[in-house]
Amino acid sequence: MTTMTYRTLGRSGLRVSAVGLGCNNFGRPGSATETQDGTDRVLHAALDHGITLLDGADIYGHEYGRSEAMMGHALRGRRDEVVLASKFGHVDYESPIPHWGAKGSRRYIRLAVEGSLRRLQTDTIDLYQFHTPDPLTPLEETLAALHELIDAGKVRYIGHSNFAGWQLARADLLAELHGHPCFISAQNEYSLLRRGADRELLPAAAELGVGFLPYYPLYNGLFTGKFSREGGPADTRIMRQRPHLVETAPWDRIEALEAFCAARGIGMLEATIGWLLSRPALASVIAGATTAEQVAQNAAAVNAWTPTEEDLAEIDALFPPGVDYSAPSS
Repeated sequence: MTTMTYRTLGRSGLRVSAVGLGCNNFGRPGSATETQDGTDRVLHAALDHGITLLDGADIYGHEYGRSEAMMGHALRGRRDEVVLASKFGHVDYESPIPHWGAKGSRRYIRLAVEGSLRRLQTDTIDLYQFHTPDPLTPLEETLAALHELIDAGKVRYIGHSNFAGWQLARADLLAELHGHPCFISAQNEYSLLRRGADRELLPAAAELGVGFLPYYPLYNGLFTGKFSREGGPADTRIMRQRPHLVETAPWDRIEALEAFCAARGIGMLEATIGWLLSRPALASVIAGATTAEQVAQNAAAVNAWTPTEEDLAEIDALFPPGVDYSAPSS
């Protein structure tokens, strides 16, 4: 069984596994985790391998709340083994009830958290994350509403997702000025092909003690070693839904990384996760999975390889910091 490594999330006392489980596949049509049985197998495998951070959201699944409901069922009797994270307020998705209001408003947050708590079958969410910035609501109102949830015991810690570096810094300043709890985590897309966060977000997170949680860290599976210029397994999400990611990938650079891995006797998955865990402020790699085997591979990669400074320089030469090589994959 894998020996997992744990890290502190930002400047909090919350400890999370170095690899987390992204729960956006639970309830996803066409996936092995579309069913409750499939979700149970993957989630239980994660716990058995020491993965404690479960990252969900109210919008995940084929309908609003579906993934959270499946997570709640799967966690019966094992809730205390995990750091349960969820999200609210994605501006690009319709609210389940139109009159809930702006996504960062006090009213919306109070209604959203009650639904998530009910579906997750828990009294408290360990990490409640603001999914996207809300242009309609002052951030002071959002922070005050989240403060109320913490005081009520419904939420333990708060984080945000898809903030820019300046928004991260402003949120930290406003929390301090108004006496609210600070966001302890930032979740943004980040991978070898999407390194835009290197420019401002990661330095700001490191300076302010905000733990970084990258999503799509394997670029939808492209860095698992299963894909080539010609394509990959037909049953994968990329080949079913996003073949353009294979078609537009910079294969000269990826193949150079394959040669880098071969020279060190490691796989691409191990190299990618090892590189990610070397990044400043990074607390946990949020990796999705639809099978227990994928969970085991992700967990095993945590301690498989630690890059040297020379290794990191070679990787930076292949995939320069701050550069995004393709259109956003979300």
